Amino acid sequence: MKLKIYFEEVYKELVQKVSWPSWSELQSSAIVVMIASAIIASVIFAMDFGFKNMMDIIYSMFY
Repeated sequence: MKLKIYFEEVYKELVQKVSWPSWSELQSSAIVVMIASAIIASVIFAMDFGFKNMMDIIYSMFY
């Protein structure tokens, strides 16, 4: 019985209490996330590239 009540309350909360974003809000949020992800990926790529070159220079000094 408790499980049935739990699912009824979950359904009520999802349908009546949660405010879902509109389609345009969802699209704009997705664009922001994609742009932020691209920026973060670019920064990580630049750091990785820089450290690789720096380590190549350091290793070439000893070989």
